[in-house]
Amino acid sequence: MRWTIKPKPQEEEITSLAKALNVESIVSQLLLQRGISTYEEAKTFFRPQLSDLHDPFLMKDMDIAVERIEKAIANNENILVFGDYDVDGTTSVALVSSYLLSYYPNVATYIPDRYAEGYGVSYMGIDFAEDNDFSLIITLDCGVKAIDKVAYAKDKGIDFIICDHHRPGKELPKAVAVLDAKRDDCNYPYDELCGCGVGFKLIQALAVNNNQSLEDLIPYLDLVATAIGADIVPITGENRVLAYYGLQVINSKPRTGFQAIIAQTKKQKLTITDVVFTIAPRINAAGRMKHGQHAVNLLTETNVEQAEKFAGEIEKYNLDRKNLDKEITKEALQQIIDNGEEEKFTSVVYKDSWHKGVIGIVASRLTESYYRPTLVFTKSGEKLAASARSVKGFDVYNALDASSEFIEQFGGHKYAAGLTLLESQYEAFKAKFEEVVSETIDPNLLTPEISVDSIIDFKDITPKFHRILSQFEPFGPGNMTPIFMSENIKDSGYAKGVGADESHLKCSVFQVGNTQKINGIGFNLGDKLPVVKEGSFSVAFSIDENEWQGNISLQLKIRDIK
Repeated sequence: MRWTIKPKPQEEEITSLAKALNVESIVSQLLLQRGISTYEEAKTFFRPQLSDLHDPFLMKDMDIAVERIEKAIANNENILVFGDYDVDGTTSVALVSSYLLSYYPNVATYIPDRYAEGYGVSYMGIDFAEDNDFSLIITLDCGVKAIDKVAYAKDKGIDFIICDHHRPGKELPKAVAVLDAKRDDCNYPYDELCGCGVGFKLIQALAVNNNQSLEDLIPYLDLVATAIGADIVPITGENRVLAYYGLQVINSKPRTGFQAIIAQTKKQKLTITDVVFTIAPRINAAGRMKHGQHAVNLLTETNVEQAEKFAGEIEKYNLDRKNLDKEITKEALQQIIDNGEEEKFTSVVYKDSWHKGVIGIVASRLTESYYRPTLVFTKSGEKLAASARSVKGFDVYNALDASSEFIEQFGGHKYAAGLTLLESQYEAFKAKFEEVVSETIDPNLLTPEISVDSIIDFKDITPKFHRILSQFEPFGPGNMTPIFMSENIKDSGYAKGVGADESHLKCSVFQVGNTQKINGIGFNLGDKLPVVKEGSFSVAFSIDENEWQGNISLQLKIRDIK
């Protein structure tokens, strides 16, 4: 691991903010590193309010979208709510459809089949709308590039309202309204909403005309918080407010479908990390293994027994997904070894029988193992399809663009992308991609980085400090869990490997010159045991609470040791 220490703000800035907030200088430093420099900004950060949310009508086309939906309701039209098959898409569809159904019955949902239709708006979906007399389609988390599809629907007399958060192309589809804060001509104050966040702005606008307050919309925020976590959007600005209140709903009064999922995870109080690693994979598993509509059915179900049945089915899909991704990851790692490709700048692997629904997860697993730009291919119809993943600081989308002579189609962003190509082009593409990456990547990026917020002493780690840190939650991009570093640390004699294969490290440590001992746990750091036993060392960690037999104590969640 590369340890980099974030620049420390100016001393006078730290002192001034610490004085204004009546906090210790380390807290002031952490806030300044997050762009918070005044009392007012700190108040907004620590005490998010629903009133901090922007007026939805500041979003370009929002007034037109609301007008068209109200016209549809007045004319008794059928409305189809259409979304992608991942967490952001399925939660968005559940959100908008359940809100509309609360006062208008002619609403149905549609999730495209991952394998038969692929990502985004599909001709099959439009044909379904025509066959079933839908005259308005509301898309969520997709549609901003669906120029041909929207034109196809228009010829059939079907209107589109697009709610998306992806970057538009040069031209916008000829929809009735395109709600996307990333439009060049949209002056909405916050452009980092996920698809479900844009869906929430739409229902917030509809609520104004229904004489409802923001408080009336709180029950929908469990869906929005889940999408924010799963889609890895910055947890800043509006997203922080939505995630903050959404987590409160998840932990106090979640919808029936979430209750059924949480009951299976045996979790008590869920953080955004728990949402990302326990709720989100289960919702995603439906679209990966079977069909995304199963996730929407669970998220909109109000009958407890029925929800438990749906959650049980999704639990099985998730188990199947886990087994598959474990099996394929093992095969893919072996392929890299067999091909003698351990020292390359990229990992590119292919097998025609690998399940298309899990190749993205496998690409992430391989990136964890070899930490380099990675592509996992499988057969998809007549062509090969791949999921790409990158490492921090390297733009895999640009690398694919530079190799595009061998690619049929590709899309995505800096750290994750998808592509298709002809099987006959696979080897040529693989060679070209390796060449592009080897010539353009900074070799430092091939070593994972730990970004340390501050160097602190063990005497600074107090229950009061931890209480303040916990108010920095929810954590996520733009507001990551603070990582600290302490030096001159020694083992108090209890360090050992734990876990089935002793791959994790458990220890009790102290800082030279200070008798205070603190327990630590380092996941997948069992190989650091000799370093810990040898002498003094430095440790990078976050601060965590550990509950054991009813006793709660602070512990170090160790990220690395050297």
